Amino acid sequence: MITAPMLIQIFAAFAIALAGGALSAWMARTHEQLCAFISLGAGTLLGVAVCGIAPECLEALHWWQFLLAGASGYFLFALITKYVYHVCPACAASHFDEATTHRLAEFATAMMLALSIHCVVDGLALAAGNEETRPVGLSITFAICVHKFPEGLALGALLLGGGYPRGKMLWLVAAVESTTILGGLLGWFVLRSASNFWLALALANAGGGFLYLAAHAVLGEILKHHKKLVLTYFAAGFGAIAVLILFFHLKA
Repeated sequence: MITAPMLIQIFAAFAIALAGGALSAWMARTHEQLCAFISLGAGTLLGVAVCGIAPECLEALHWWQFLLAGASGYFLFALITKYVYHVCPACAASHFDEATTHRLAEFATAMMLALSIHCVVDGLALAAGNEETRPVGLSITFAICVHKFPEGLALGALLLGGGYPRGKMLWLVAAVESTTILGGLLGWFVLRSASNFWLALALANAGGGFLYLAAHAVLGEILKHHKKLVLTYFAAGFGAIAVLILFFHLKA
């Protein structure tokens, strides 16, 4: 039976992303504000990959197994970004100029597919984290939820820029982000009876994806805009995860 905390986590991630999409429809945003949200989310993803997932996985895997599983997650997102579409609208937000944004309607299907794969992986990570220790599970939930807000915000903004009306934009954001729920439920049914070895492989794979998203987001912004702001919010996100994991480890 699926536990209430598990359902709360996956629906919270979905709701936060949808709230970001709704905010993009009804409120003005500056590029600086979006950079701050993106950098905070990227910092939390890197924090959970380095401080939570890596130590946990290395207890069950050899170092080379961990590296291979992590690399598979990293290169999955890299390949999707290169050959299908940017896998995360928040991480790729600074890569779009006005002309590119107005062409989004031409390849909306590819965009929806790429982002849906990203969201399924988020859901699988939530499910895998739920099977691990409490500090790791909570840190993964926190990082994904923090990242979901700028993700929904950027996706909504890009769709509006592509000419979609507000109502249709919100339905599309909801449709894409609902695959987070699908991934969470799928992960729970698949991973609930898995051994520690397979759980660790699944987590390491998710950690590789988190590393890609964090690097893609921050490097894109640092090379173009707001270096001080990006580094400050990125460090805040990373530090928050590190403190959260340390706090719950000390309580354990």
